[in-house]
Amino acid sequence: MKLYPLIFEPIFKERIWGGTKLKTELNKTFTSENIGESWELSTVPSQISIINNGPLKGKSITDLIDLCPNEFLGKSVIERFGKKFPLLFKFIDAHKDLSIQLHPNDELAKKRHNSFGKTEMWYVMQADENARLVVGFKKESNKEDFIKHIEDKSLVSILNEIPVKKGDVFFLETGTIHAIGEGVLIAEIQQTSDITYRIYDWDRVDENGNSRELHTDLALDAINFKKTNSKVAYTSIKNQSNVLVDCPYFKTNLIPLKRRSVLGKEK
Repeated sequence: MKLYPLIFEPIFKERIWGGTKLKTELNKTFTSENIGESWELSTVPSQISIINNGPLKGKSITDLIDLCPNEFLGKSVIERFGKKFPLLFKFIDAHKDLSIQLHPNDELAKKRHNSFGKTEMWYVMQADENARLVVGFKKESNKEDFIKHIEDKSLVSILNEIPVKKGDVFFLETGTIHAIGEGVLIAEIQQTSDITYRIYDWDRVDENGNSRELHTDLALDAINFKKTNSKVAYTSIKNQSNVLVDCPYFKTNLIPLKRRSVLGKEK
């Protein structure tokens, strides 16, 4: 089968912390006032992306993998993951703070959930004034200290809050405590996984007065208690491919264009 540039139908997710920036900043079409995520390419069970253009319109990404695995996935992906698409791409609009959370590694996720772990990266597409992210601890911690701060509701005091602006990049290894702060719009690339351990949700409740479920007990064995440096320094040379993140799960590059180019060559 000869492939062509594919457009997939976005999968919109209403969230308690979502807003409308995916509409106003990225020209997405929806009517809700609290869309927090747009899943652009997904093979998460029950959340399978559908092709929205060309001869394959209406087919799912899993249909496409069955039809032409080598052409779509490539040999190296098939050798590692079989006929599974290993990544999930999404846009996230944090109209309000997301919960403080973390994700398990491959080994723990496989054991507990029969899932991939969730290594991820963020590219900040837009950020309001004074916007920030929560990423890791201010200094090395441990289970006992962590539990103490959970119990007395002072967890935020030991976490690292980082001011952000458009163009900032963060690479989040599994086990890193994190939260996207209010006013941040990001592009996220991650392993195909929807496993999240929520450990603090700012004491908020939904319209029925219910708090969201926390997963503190599960998180204890998954947390990286060491101080991490997740912000990525990178070059941004015009009309060239600049590496952002190169890890075992994905490699991302930034190509800032000043002229019409094909694969970095002037046309």
